Amino acid sequence: MNRRTLLASAAIALAAPAAMAQDEPVKAGFIYVGPIGDGGWTYEHDKARLAVEEHFGDQVETVYQESVPEGADAQRAITQMALSGADIIFTTSFGFMDPTVEVASKFPDVMFEHATGYKTADNLSTYSARFYEGRAIQGHIAGSMTETNKIGYIASFPIPEVIRGINSAYLHAKEVNPDVEFNIVWAYTWFDPAKEADAARALIENGNDVILQHTDSTAPQAAAQEAGDVITFGQASDMSEYAPSPRVSSIIDNWAPYYIDRVQAVIDGSWESQQVWHGIGEGMVEIGEISDAVPEEVRTSALELKERLASGEYHPFTGPINRQDGSAWLAEGEVADDETLLGMDFYVEGLTGEIPN
Repeated sequence: MNRRTLLASAAIALAAPAAMAQDEPVKAGFIYVGPIGDGGWTYEHDKARLAVEEHFGDQVETVYQESVPEGADAQRAITQMALSGADIIFTTSFGFMDPTVEVASKFPDVMFEHATGYKTADNLSTYSARFYEGRAIQGHIAGSMTETNKIGYIASFPIPEVIRGINSAYLHAKEVNPDVEFNIVWAYTWFDPAKEADAARALIENGNDVILQHTDSTAPQAAAQEAGDVITFGQASDMSEYAPSPRVSSIIDNWAPYYIDRVQAVIDGSWESQQVWHGIGEGMVEIGEISDAVPEEVRTSALELKERLASGEYHPFTGPINRQDGSAWLAEGEVADDETLLGMDFYVEGLTGEIPN
């Protein structure tokens, strides 16, 4: 499903060595969809930027722009960063994909790295994490701990990454609790604390005693804390200020090793376009500490699941699994292929409601 923009390969071959010839440090730029203080997605990307600074010292200069809206504003921001002399630019949201492709076509001597997308070019790589592995662990804990059998899920946008997460969490909650139901609220935002809090409160008022989220702020944790007797999970970052209750564990995005590796490639003149999709095994997805609010037997089984995922012994999408309409998707023991997962646009059997357009 990769669509490549053709650029002159000779231009790319010269781009990275040019950085080596400079006396000035390599300049690495970062475009963020949210504020660096969001406590979640952008916070972790910026932690990784700071790790780049610490690792390379005077060899590298980093710059960033936060709270960049997806769309035309993103194209302007990326263009300005390229014009300012950036050697490599990381654009860190799915909605930055087409703007990144457009700007990359105009700056063949700049290296671009786009998070969670699928379009590449000679000077444009993609990278993402297998968040659905962490969702499997969250679903396992959530299904084991709910007392109402109702789990709320605050979803951002109906893109494959988010749909994969919902499906993975549901399958693993259902595995340990056949009576569980998921109630999904589409927030249509990555970061909007007021909207996220409203979604969490609405779910709680309707009897959901576990809240999962694919949005970036800690507002759902605050809403759950106000309500009491509701558990949550950190998203993208540990959000440990809400431990041991309501936050019982978290998915943590660890971008630093990847960013350091790709900046080093620019310094070395070895940067090449690639597509990376790493998970728990490679360390790009981490599981935050499971708090004492989780029963010991659930904690143990969740950590066992984590080890099976890390080793590759187990895949979260292993059949038999049907689609929402009851049609067969994966046979007994069959594992989903990456192409299907990357384009996932359907719910699995048992989930209710429709995926918005």
